[in-house]
Amino acid sequence: MTTTEAAHPSASGRPSGPAAGAGTAPEPVDENIWLEEIYGEEQLAWVREQNARTEDLLEDAEYARLEGSILEVLDSTDRIAMVGKHGEWYYNFWKDRDNPKGLWRRTSWASYRGGSPEWDILLDVDALAAAEGQEWVFHGANFLRPSEGEPHRRALLALSPDGGDANRHREFDVESRSFVDAAAGGFDLPTAKGNASWLDADTLLVATTAEGLPSTSSSYARTGVKLQRGGSLAAAERLFEIPEDHMMALVAHDSTPGFERTFAVDWISFFEKNTSVLRDGEWVQIDVPADVNLSSHREWLLFRPQKDWTVNGRTYPAGALLAARFEDFLAGGRDLSVLFTPDEHTSLQSWSWTRDFLLLNLLRDVSSEIRVLDPQRPGTDAAWASTVLDACPPLHDVNAFAVDDEDAPEGSDDDGTGGGAPASEGEAPGAGNDFWLVATGFTTPSTLTRGTLRRAGGTGADARVASAHEVIRSSPSFFNDEAYEVQQHFAVSKDGTRVPYFQVASKDLVLDGQNPTQLSGYGGFEISRTPAYSGAVGRAWLERRTEESAGHDGDAPHTRGGVYVVANIRGGGEYGPSWHRAALQENRHRAYEDFAAVAQDLISRGVTSRQRLGCVGGSNGGLLVGNMLTQYPELFGAVSCGVPLLDMRRYTKLSAGYSWIAEYGDPDVPEQWESIKTFSPYHLLRDGIDYPETFIWTATSDDRVGPVQARKMAARMQAMGIPNVWFHEALEGGHAGASDNRQAAALQSRSQHFLWRALAGSGA
Repeated sequence: MTTTEAAHPSASGRPSGPAAGAGTAPEPVDENIWLEEIYGEEQLAWVREQNARTEDLLEDAEYARLEGSILEVLDSTDRIAMVGKHGEWYYNFWKDRDNPKGLWRRTSWASYRGGSPEWDILLDVDALAAAEGQEWVFHGANFLRPSEGEPHRRALLALSPDGGDANRHREFDVESRSFVDAAAGGFDLPTAKGNASWLDADTLLVATTAEGLPSTSSSYARTGVKLQRGGSLAAAERLFEIPEDHMMALVAHDSTPGFERTFAVDWISFFEKNTSVLRDGEWVQIDVPADVNLSSHREWLLFRPQKDWTVNGRTYPAGALLAARFEDFLAGGRDLSVLFTPDEHTSLQSWSWTRDFLLLNLLRDVSSEIRVLDPQRPGTDAAWASTVLDACPPLHDVNAFAVDDEDAPEGSDDDGTGGGAPASEGEAPGAGNDFWLVATGFTTPSTLTRGTLRRAGGTGADARVASAHEVIRSSPSFFNDEAYEVQQHFAVSKDGTRVPYFQVASKDLVLDGQNPTQLSGYGGFEISRTPAYSGAVGRAWLERRTEESAGHDGDAPHTRGGVYVVANIRGGGEYGPSWHRAALQENRHRAYEDFAAVAQDLISRGVTSRQRLGCVGGSNGGLLVGNMLTQYPELFGAVSCGVPLLDMRRYTKLSAGYSWIAEYGDPDVPEQWESIKTFSPYHLLRDGIDYPETFIWTATSDDRVGPVQARKMAARMQAMGIPNVWFHEALEGGHAGASDNRQAAALQSRSQHFLWRALAGSGA
């Protein structure tokens, strides 16, 4: 590793070196700390030089063909236009070739269901960007609940100036299709990280760092304020404040009629938060441990503990789902109903309320299962009657979520049973118990279904919820998916843990170790990697062919395509909180051992070999593949490392890194740095190692991880004389690395083309 003194000052103007405060772990010498100045002239000149070098390597005729093919997928007008219902309208945000920044639009249900919707264009973001001279990126809309019988008219639009996490919130009138002029009292919040929620037509609840309001060490808002129409944030009434070393403050208002509540959240760390509700002008904290996740729906309060939780002598396991009546729990009652209990194969991923039913999205060995719970009828295995929705084929990802839980149920009567025909049969009112169902698989294009839930007959074990549904949209196929098959395998990690992974390959795959194979993973923050259709992966990897081989040992000349693999390693959420917690902080190595075990299993099974195996990951997945590069270089021929964490000594001082201490640990604490430095790729580089070919990519405007760790890693590797190290930094695009389809196609094409060039050479 390079140990020369830094040639540049630190980003703060002070030399970088081992000096540290008492009790703080020393910082290793960092000769590249000058690259931490994100927008400095000298630093951006270095970036442009690196970009030109990488583009000269990658952007050949085959790259251009690949980019065009991926862009065709992303711009396809046959994609499913997903919609969200507000009032009688169905809203969608759409990007394509003619509208790269996108259109915010709406249509009626009859028009949408008919297959060729007549869209009412509300906002053309390309036109807005041109008119205002700002490269706006649309990040969503938050509607004001109208008065009874009135249409949804006002919304707060979140617009990012560069694709980063900081947004400008502006009030928009959907009837006039225009922003409400700030000079006339329209809300217009300066660009900053934070959130905004409607309290009423003339009042917002805002957590922000704008106008001098304080920020946390994680760069997020510390305070929540009540902003009156026409007022300023600086002068707004402060409602809520958290300590600087906590992660962020949030404030929000639930305007459900009859269940109006105002909440404040002190998000202590990534996995800990305290939630309070406003009662008679005072904040009342909901009395649960900070690692118990909470959500409310009408009269119900739901709990999902991240660790085992003991209440009144009974212990509920991590990953369970529990329920209590909101007011009873606030008053001190602890009568908890068990709605879901995890087992070694099954975990709860998410849930969604319709008006009268609760949809649970589960994974059973990383294949979807959906249960519908009825709070009005007792169950047998759980407190509420449970029905499995027959909608989940094996090795697929299927998610159910409400259409509009605040609408009245279709054909409802006094007991809320819901009857009659499903709303999908026409323009009938009452979508309260309607749900969307989105199904996808590696070789199955996404399908959108709409259904309606109602109570069927039976009691106890025989109690059922019936579902009537129909397919509304199906995505087209972008590659010959029938030529490929999906398999699930299990590798055995170093400590004996069985680690599942998906393999997508040609049905005539030859197990001779010569197949170009791309291994993808994440393994952090309890995020699950589930089956998903990708036309870009299909075209850029599965269908791509090697040059025709000459044949050997009697084999006929042949070509072969790529193999795509997704690993479900610890640190993720595939098996719930325990799967995640198994790889936290000092146990981080388990995630890397899992991924390496999958790589070794692919080699042992004859799918691929070191020279044909590459890995790819972004963000925390970039840290994952950075550790493959530095700790398991003998397993991989190429590494594509995107928007990564790599310098784990300084990550807490860069962008939003401080907020991830709960995941990785605090490198300023000497005892914790001792373990963290064992998975800090920037500090694990060594001379004399045969490293895989490496492509590191990032974005200047990424305000979450930031571009500087990627810059420094590439600079150090190149200075060490490590061959075939390439770097590219998009000058816009945020943490996603791309803010429109053209940028996304370019980003994906560079990574895919780099891996193919490195792995699919002669002999394949």
